[in-house]
Amino acid sequence: MSTLTFRPITEADRDFLIAVYASTRADEIALVNWGDEQKASFLEGQFSAQHQYYQQHYTNTDFLIILSNDNQIGRLYIARWPNEIRIVDLALLPEFRNLGYGSKILKDVLAEATKAVKSVTIHVERFNPARNLYQRLGFVKKGEHGIYDLMEWSTALSA
Repeated sequence: MSTLTFRPITEADRDFLIAVYASTRADEIALVNWGDEQKASFLEGQFSAQHQYYQQHYTNTDFLIILSNDNQIGRLYIARWPNEIRIVDLALLPEFRNLGYGSKILKDVLAEATKAVKSVTIHVERFNPARNLYQRLGFVKKGEHGIYDLMEWSTALSA
């Protein structure tokens, strides 16, 4: 696996960020009997709403592009609060999933949390396949919020 680096998102990344978002909804949108233009318009609107929400509600958050050998492969939005690190969003393009990139990023975040004596939390859709990875790494369900479960990892839980 290549070295991962991160850089802050910019307005120039919008098309890439829409593509990453759309890839996370591909299975769901495939079930809808719409034309390609209508699907693209819907996904762009949904991305815009999510992006605006994150920007307004997650201040003091790092909104990052994930790079592998200078190639954009995904996004990581991460907030560092006094007692907790919140993974606001972690998404990789399909061709970079199941190759260990997500595990590496998460293990690095967990190592940071261990040093800082903080928990790590993330909201995960109940049917998201990445949920299995979170559980393998020691995340446990802490609560529910709509279609999402709040999952938490802490040194106390993983000990």
